[in-house]
Amino acid sequence: MNLAEFDAIIFDNDGVLVDSEIIHIAVEREFLEELGLHYDIEVYLSRFVGLSNADYYAELQADYAEQMGKPFPADFGEELHKRAWPRMESELQAMDGIVALVRAFQGKAAVGSSAPIDRLTRKLEITGLTDLFAPHIYSADHVTCGKPAPDLFLHAAKNLGIQPRDCAVIEDSVHGVVAARKAGMVPIGFVGGGHADDGLKDRLIQSGAEAVYSSHRELENLL
Repeated sequence: MNLAEFDAIIFDNDGVLVDSEIIHIAVEREFLEELGLHYDIEVYLSRFVGLSNADYYAELQADYAEQMGKPFPADFGEELHKRAWPRMESELQAMDGIVALVRAFQGKAAVGSSAPIDRLTRKLEITGLTDLFAPHIYSADHVTCGKPAPDLFLHAAKNLGIQPRDCAVIEDSVHGVVAARKAGMVPIGFVGGGHADDGLKDRLIQSGAEAVYSSHRELENLL
């Protein structure tokens, strides 16, 4: 694969630009276990990573109603935020090699993340990545349907002024890979995040990733 053949690269954020998924997942699973919902890590990564908050909460609400027979706690999102964000502010790091990769790429670069826009922009601020991508920072808040629907990536391509077929997408989630395929883009899997389990590479390929890489330095070598 030659990344230089693409006119644009759209990057997922959590687990691709910043190593935040390992924090999110640890806090989420701990909180859910307190509520009585238990998920194996592989199941959790496949079902939930890459979803918008609204879709994530909807899935949890359905599981909770089925297993517990009562309404899901209405303050779940607020409590989760209180638990996770102090760790984000103190621990969050940019992925090694991402700055060099984006600077070496001769085309356009954008972010396409399922995170709410305020949290997405704050993570980029914390890690010093904002200027690499601004103004092309796009969130599930900007579209009606989040990943695995193609809307977010198509929105990014339109604003970049690039045809979808000329865009590569770097993704660490099954939902993101599926969304990129639906958008007519070329999905490239990424397993360099601290949350990646041994089976993530295979799941990304099975969901349609063209190839899978474990570091941004590997991706830079494709330019």
